[in-house]
Amino acid sequence: MSDQFSDQFSDHLAELESRLTRYCAIDSQSDPASTGKPSTAVQLDMARLLVAELEDIGASDIRLTDYGAVLATIPGSAPGPVIGFLAHMDTAPQFCATGVRPRMIRDYDGGEIRFPDDPALVLSPAVSPNLAQKTGHDLVTASGKTLLGADDKAGIAIIMTAARRLLAEKPAHGTIRLAFTPDEEIGRGVDPRLPADLGAAFAYTFDGGNPGEIEYESFSADGAEVRITGVSIHPGWAKGRMVNAIHLAAKIVAALPQSTMQPEVTEGREGFIHAVEMSGGSSEMVIRLILRDFELDGLAAKGEMLRKVCEAVAATEPRATITCEITPQYRNMRYWLEQDMTPVDLARAAARDIGLDPVSVPIRGGTDGSRLTEMGVPCPNLFTGMQEIHGPLEWISLQDMARAVELMLGIARRSA
Repeated sequence: MSDQFSDQFSDHLAELESRLTRYCAIDSQSDPASTGKPSTAVQLDMARLLVAELEDIGASDIRLTDYGAVLATIPGSAPGPVIGFLAHMDTAPQFCATGVRPRMIRDYDGGEIRFPDDPALVLSPAVSPNLAQKTGHDLVTASGKTLLGADDKAGIAIIMTAARRLLAEKPAHGTIRLAFTPDEEIGRGVDPRLPADLGAAFAYTFDGGNPGEIEYESFSADGAEVRITGVSIHPGWAKGRMVNAIHLAAKIVAALPQSTMQPEVTEGREGFIHAVEMSGGSSEMVIRLILRDFELDGLAAKGEMLRKVCEAVAATEPRATITCEITPQYRNMRYWLEQDMTPVDLARAAARDIGLDPVSVPIRGGTDGSRLTEMGVPCPNLFTGMQEIHGPLEWISLQDMARAVELMLGIARRSA
């Protein structure tokens, strides 16, 4: 391998491989159109498996809540704060997650990776630059027609591997609470009852990317629904009478800033307005959008811009009805964590213990930790190693996951 990888880290590889490939093969995709809790019944297949595995490794207080989260305890053996570790069970609805076939690429040679189910698909350092650093690593990908689901089955595998080690080896640590949540990918991962049920002074999500990343800043997020009602009439007698809702919807989308405020042209600390779905027909259309910014005033400005666009288009056709409803989703966790950086500092110290330089970059998204922090449980986000998520090129290094296991063990030891 190109980097030095200790025997301590290597001890985790076989277990991580077994857990990750087993978990990824389970379809647990969430569904934003569903009103159920969880949004899909298949997530409960994953939840029940985790309940059984937690029982096997000797965890305590195991339960599957009526809102679909799995909770468990690793009893403390020394004084210290109660710390939570979380990962989400659902996979992203944006791409196929049925019939996932995880595959191993051992001792990666640094070249192109082809996929058995889609020979035209290519993964290489030219496509995914972080691959260039993984020569000699053992990688996991899917087969070409699905996402892998390392987001966040990798987080689950990391937590379960570390939990088994803690229960078997019994180092000195405070009480640890585990939580595996549903529906994170659709913004419903934190039920209002979860903070009390978790019972932690602070917590961490394992839902990040590159090794060393310890994130305490996320987007602030709102969702928007624009509903357009036109005038429906037979097209043969429509002159001067029909108002086509599709045309009005197109005007609204076209009026939003195309070159400065869409996800595909923004980076770093730039926010965006993103149209994620349009549905309906000539008589009625619905546009669903997400609004993102790192600052609340920037988020509010984007909401006001969308409202003004809707009002302007509505003014061109008074016979139509256009409504714009904006709903808060989550807020930048920095607003709370910067008031007390204890969990961030603890994670940074544990990262240095295992030879990693901690890096904190703003998350261009959100995690369950965003909502938990807002609800009173400070919750930074920790790396797993996942890359190219939400699509068929998704991959992860087992060696990076092993470092994340050591990070969790280190946080537990340092908390005592």
